[in-house]
Amino acid sequence: MRRIYGMMRRGLTVAMALALWVSLTVPALAAEASGAASGEAAGSAAEQAAQAAAEAAMTYGGASGVSWALWQEGEITASGAEAKVPEFIRDPAQSEAQEGELYGIGSVSKMYTTAAVMKLAEAGKVSLDAPVTTYLPEFRMADGRYKDITVRMLLNHSSGLMGSSMGSAMLYDDPSTAAADLLLERLAGQRLKADPGAYSVYCNDGFTLAELVVEAVSGQDYIDYVRDALLTPLGLAGTFAPSDGIEGAAPIYQAGYDRILPMDCLGVVGTGGLYATAADLAAFGGALTGTELLSQGSLEAMAAPEYKKGIWPDEGPDGLAFGLGWDSVDWYPFCQSGITALVKGGDTQYYHAGLVVLPEHHMAAAVLSSGGVSTYNEMAASQMLIAALREKGVEVDETPVGLPEAKPAAMPRELLEYGGYYGSLVPYQVKVGEDGTLEMCYLSQPNVPAQKFSYYSDGSFRDADNTAALRFAEEDNGKVYLLQQAFTALPGLGGLPTRNYAAVRLEADAEAPALQEAWEKQMAETDIVPMNERYSSQVYLALSVAGTAMASEEESAGSNIPGYIGALRIVDENRAEYAVQLPGNAGRDGYDLEFREDENGTVWLYQSNGSVFMSTEGVKDIYTGSGASHCTIQPDGYARWYKIGGNAAGKTVTVSMPEDAGFWVYDGKYQVTGSSVLGDGNSVTLPAEGLIVFAGDPGARFDLSFR
Repeated sequence: MRRIYGMMRRGLTVAMALALWVSLTVPALAAEASGAASGEAAGSAAEQAAQAAAEAAMTYGGASGVSWALWQEGEITASGAEAKVPEFIRDPAQSEAQEGELYGIGSVSKMYTTAAVMKLAEAGKVSLDAPVTTYLPEFRMADGRYKDITVRMLLNHSSGLMGSSMGSAMLYDDPSTAAADLLLERLAGQRLKADPGAYSVYCNDGFTLAELVVEAVSGQDYIDYVRDALLTPLGLAGTFAPSDGIEGAAPIYQAGYDRILPMDCLGVVGTGGLYATAADLAAFGGALTGTELLSQGSLEAMAAPEYKKGIWPDEGPDGLAFGLGWDSVDWYPFCQSGITALVKGGDTQYYHAGLVVLPEHHMAAAVLSSGGVSTYNEMAASQMLIAALREKGVEVDETPVGLPEAKPAAMPRELLEYGGYYGSLVPYQVKVGEDGTLEMCYLSQPNVPAQKFSYYSDGSFRDADNTAALRFAEEDNGKVYLLQQAFTALPGLGGLPTRNYAAVRLEADAEAPALQEAWEKQMAETDIVPMNERYSSQVYLALSVAGTAMASEEESAGSNIPGYIGALRIVDENRAEYAVQLPGNAGRDGYDLEFREDENGTVWLYQSNGSVFMSTEGVKDIYTGSGASHCTIQPDGYARWYKIGGNAAGKTVTVSMPEDAGFWVYDGKYQVTGSSVLGDGNSVTLPAEGLIVFAGDPGARFDLSFR
């Protein structure tokens, strides 16, 4: 779709479009709605802090449900839940707030994978510094450096893998693990974006590989090993995989859809697919404060500052400071008081989770939500722990992390050389003026005003309020990075410091204007549809949401770095390669891109992460002439898309299909008007100028009747 391409021009894949979808639900979900608190009124300071922080997380993040638990010295000492119904829910039967004990914990699942690997290491079955190929000999890539990837690099995000090969991973009410099963096949055609071990950048594929290592070494399915080695010994009966047949999950919603959605399932369980109660998650975190589950050596290895082994900004608190599995082993504000705090957050498209663990104090807190943002959940969990520590007589210094003392100053002329083009998830142009000013321009979003900064005596450029700073940093790899520093305070949740590399300088190629023009024309004018997503994939609904998001903005072609499309460097008329080498989070989820044209002149788009798209030029009209027809999924497994022409518009189609198959119907604006996956039944009225897609396993036959 052209609108999807508009997002891709900003450096976003379809998966990133799904992430934007989550952020777009925040204003709607944050509206006033009925609330219900479970359990008795809070009593202790920790309980009061928990409820206040959870309510703050709902306010800022727009969560529709929040559940929390505090673990201390072997027991849950505080817990509770809040729920409300988003105002866009119109179905009277679903107008009452529904609390659910189980929530998807997203990437907090990575801590279970890390613990599983450490258990195998303690048993002498895995060496963290052995190549992954030792345990997965079938692991191959198109880049010979893959042989240097170790198990440790999977757990500290420094493998150099592109990031996320998660096609058909985000599903509705479907426990399929096809995404994990296909990972080795998808990686076989990929290259690395960096040398293994060069730097840590968030990487989902690394943990799916670790999941496969656990299966290969243990000889068990991943969830079976996790249950036997971790859950059962700890007595955690409230933790599940989608394949367990989950009941009692917190409801999930989406703005614009007036009913509760089907269950959110991730087919990469060790990366982000586990469900848990807040109490179970807090207790699991608690088990990582002592030697009940893992040895002290394993716990210390997990909490070591792995991020320092590669390229990383100089010292300063930030939301990310990778250990093994952990997002941060230096979490604010505890780090200001000499208290070790370990944190892991998780986000699916609908659920969000935060886990904070204080090993020295044998405490852990978990906050889970339907809707919202994992960072707010982590901050809410921190407030619970701060209150609990205060009851023990331990104070935590929550002083905001301000910018260093400095004054406006004359800028050294050599800094003029650092102006130019920079890339992360989006491309920037950085303009450095002789008067000591710096402007950051968002190339793909020309309607967004440039951010302006002025030079200060400490070598930074600061905004007008002196609350945010940028500076240039040259690293050992010869690249120039843009370091950002700021502090965000949220009443009820505390504060969050930022000190990370926001972008890396990219060398423009002014010699390729014709190639760039051809690429931009292709991206702007080609409508596309996904071809190899599973029938239950959330991508099908994401097309609808992305279309709404783009339609709400003023259409603008934007611009690109000369020689680039977003974060991709143009190689030739058909191929572009991911060019951003950036530690942390802003350099995650890269992919190479290739256009091909088939014998019929239809344009196809292939992402190196395995996703395949086709231009709508190749979509034929659906046949309704005899009142009945059928279509069959071909051996390649690609979905079958049809246009709803004038003869079909207004007719009702009834679809007979096998299990593990489904269909989606869109109107002319790509809004979903019916889907068997969303519970709309097998009959739907076809909208004018719309589309219908059938997806299933190869050979699946769909019989259609029209009236």
